[in-house]
Amino acid sequence: MIGTVREVTPNVDAGAVLAGAQFIDAFRVEIGTATVSAREACIRMVLHGPRWIDVLLRLRNILVTPFGLKTSGEGAPAPHGLIGLFPVVSETPERLVAGFNDSHLDFRLVVDVAGDAASRQVTSTTLVRTHNLLGRTYLTLIMPFHKIVVRGMMGRIVEPAR
Repeated sequence: MIGTVREVTPNVDAGAVLAGAQFIDAFRVEIGTATVSAREACIRMVLHGPRWIDVLLRLRNILVTPFGLKTSGEGAPAPHGLIGLFPVVSETPERLVAGFNDSHLDFRLVVDVAGDAASRQVTSTTLVRTHNLLGRTYLTLIMPFHKIVVRGMMGRIVEPAR
């Protein structure tokens, strides 16, 4: 059904995207006949997501600052620019990989667009590799919110930008 976000089995080569990832999940939304590139889908997710996600991200940035964690993609290599705070690592019209490495964990977001002209879908895959106790603790703390946030962000792919 168009606009319905559902969890799916991840279908990325985790070793190629983020070797050693300890966490991986994926969500998919059907977009019908809409034509959208992976970059446009990512922009709609990250920059035009629900406002409550913006509030959660600001709160996260306040809470992690004392621990020296990144609050944006500053200083990270961004060969294809930034989308929000995420450096774009690689990009084709069908796939965009964004993310960064930090002292506590490495994170990647993979946005894939697939299907034919009559039935297209966008899949968002999250991969995380932790480095230490802080990374494992951080991942544990954000997990209750992760699925809710991703579903909310992906719902914006088929909606008009705000």
